Amino acid sequence: MSTTQPIRNTDEVRKLTEYYLKEGKPRNYLLIVMGIHTALRISDLLKIKWNDVYDFNRKRMRETVSIKEQKTEKVKLIKLNSTVISALNTCFTEATQGEYLFASQKGGAISRVHAYRIIRSAAENLDFSLNVSCHSLRKTLGYHAWKIGISPAVLMEIYNHSNYAVTRRYLGITQDDKNEVYCKLSELF
Repeated sequence: MSTTQPIRNTDEVRKLTEYYLKEGKPRNYLLIVMGIHTALRISDLLKIKWNDVYDFNRKRMRETVSIKEQKTEKVKLIKLNSTVISALNTCFTEATQGEYLFASQKGGAISRVHAYRIIRSAAENLDFSLNVSCHSLRKTLGYHAWKIGISPAVLMEIYNHSNYAVTRRYLGITQDDKNEVYCKLSELF
């Protein structure tokens, strides 16, 4: 079994995020967008309800969401960026306050297995060659943040990792990434 990898190619990230939007499946679109842009574990993502992200009194999306992580039991405050808010607005239809963002037809939230199938199906239909899973979305944020210069220490905090070795594995640094550093040095001096 191969290890789940981040999606390194930005065009592939874009194709994955747009896949279900083009298919007319806004809930699945939101799942992928929020998975990538919040770096939440799938178990934490699936338990989010509309009243966590939408202020029903003010009639607008919240700027942040507070989540108590299931695995670490730490409270995490996440800034909802413009991409996430746009995706939330695409899916919002005067939902009731207690309804899950990723509601199943049977009531409650979709299962982790169902979320995995949604993500795998999109990746397979897009002919992605790497092993993409729910955790790939979480790892993708870190990889691309690292590529634009975000400190691994900040990423460690975002992930709530207890040590840097775990964060380093999440980044999925390849030999090509290392080679790029060597080549860029020649541009500096």
